[in-house]
Amino acid sequence: MIIFVTGGARSGKSRYAQELALSMSPNPVYVATAKDWGGDFSDRIKRHQGDRGPEWTSYEAQKEVSALPIAECVSVIDCVTLWLTNFFIDFKNDIDQSLIAFKKEIDALDKMNGTFIIVSNEIGMGVHAETEIGRKFTDLQGWANQYAAAKAARVVLLVSGIPVTIKA
Repeated sequence: MIIFVTGGARSGKSRYAQELALSMSPNPVYVATAKDWGGDFSDRIKRHQGDRGPEWTSYEAQKEVSALPIAECVSVIDCVTLWLTNFFIDFKNDIDQSLIAFKKEIDALDKMNGTFIIVSNEIGMGVHAETEIGRKFTDLQGWANQYAAAKAARVVLLVSGIPVTIKA
């Protein structure tokens, strides 16, 4: 089962996803899709790691999340934006190839036994990207979010820390 959790920056998505996972399993899994780019990004990663206690099993997977031993588990996959960035970079900014690879991953998760709480930034609630590559990535993430939400059994939008169920 896929649960798709989306919202704006600092809306409480990750916290909500982690609390939900803990309510469903005493030993959930956390899948981090981020690469450590250094600088303040390293600090963000450390903060996220510090948010989880010893009951969590953690994995890092920049692209092939479905290859991890997460079947039969309750897993938080955080986050789609970084996951897509990894595909986008590897495919040299090719939207089509990136979206195909992401959809394959979502389809693979959808076929597994387990609960996958997928966290993503909501697109279209802020300013439009100024650069062509930024607009291409916005398109990619919008389409990826739509695909994941369509596959999800439940979709939750976080608004200022408040979860609003969009699809149940």
